[in-house]
Amino acid sequence: MSKKKRVKTNAARILDTLGISYELKEYPVDESDLSAVHVAASIGMSIKMVYKTLVARGDKTGILMAVIPGGGELDLKALAAASGNKRVEMVHLKEVFALTGYIRGGCSPLGAKKEYPVYLDASAETQGTIAVSAGKRGEQILLAPKDLVRAAKATVAALVRA
Repeated sequence: MSKKKRVKTNAARILDTLGISYELKEYPVDESDLSAVHVAASIGMSIKMVYKTLVARGDKTGILMAVIPGGGELDLKALAAASGNKRVEMVHLKEVFALTGYIRGGCSPLGAKKEYPVYLDASAETQGTIAVSAGKRGEQILLAPKDLVRAAKATVAALVRA
């Protein structure tokens, strides 16, 4: 008998509904290190292929999500320009769950409480496969960047500070 039945996250269900192929990869969670670098090492992928989802607020558009390489730093001015805002600021960590339904270390660009605009860093287009959070700590979704763009209705733009 299997020990536990895997419960699919909203993100995985969205991909299933759209007929998009993906792979779920589980890894042990280290509460003291929720970094993308740790995730990449845990799942055996390059940090250039593991993308983190950040939640921000634009002065005109409100809440939006930026999906950037795990080792990168978000350029808020670039995100503002891509999203039609004058200014964008990071949402305070204590607001993330109320806005998205996701906790730190498990924030997915798919399946949030509301459908927020998603912006994917252009570097993703150089990768055959990228990993994003499946919507809970300890699980990543591996998929083609173009499939994430389709599923999240994402806009591709240069978002990482050079």
